[in-house]
Amino acid sequence: MSSDYENYMKFLQGDKDSLAPIVSAYNDKLVLFLFSYVKSMSTAEDLAADTFLYLLIKKPAFKEVAAFKTWLFRVAANKAIDYLRKSKRFPEISLEDANLEMDIYYHNAEQTIIRNEETAKMYAALSSLSADYQTVLQLLYFEEMSYKQIAKVMKKTEKQIKNLAYNARNAAKTALQKEGFSYEIK
Repeated sequence: MSSDYENYMKFLQGDKDSLAPIVSAYNDKLVLFLFSYVKSMSTAEDLAADTFLYLLIKKPAFKEVAAFKTWLFRVAANKAIDYLRKSKRFPEISLEDANLEMDIYYHNAEQTIIRNEETAKMYAALSSLSADYQTVLQLLYFEEMSYKQIAKVMKKTEKQIKNLAYNARNAAKTALQKEGFSYEIK
């Protein structure tokens, strides 16, 4: 049983302070995950805040069919999908704009998120990939989720996720090579 799960259960039982460690542990990760959906760092930050506000106000029950982390990312993904549906558009952003926005975010959060230059370069190169490719690579490599967990987050079958991951790796390798960056994706 994870400490995140235990903290959430304590929160549901009335311990208001138990949500703070969850927010602290997942806020930055959710922002980067949500960025792959909405292509705007400020919107991604707002959606991450909305995700935690939803937990605070609605206190949804956590059914133990998945890991707490998987469930939390699914809640966040649903927030992004709702946002996109309500705005009636899927935002398009140029690679230069995405890189600029990512650079601003990395500068502000450098100490907590980006530990080395290679990771920052990988995020910039990956921003040119499709949203599904970005999402599967983010969850697979940066959040270290299993194919099964990713399938639950993305509402796809495990086989679809394996195929998507394979294609995303190839697309990422091509994008990285175009940027002059040699990075071996396993």
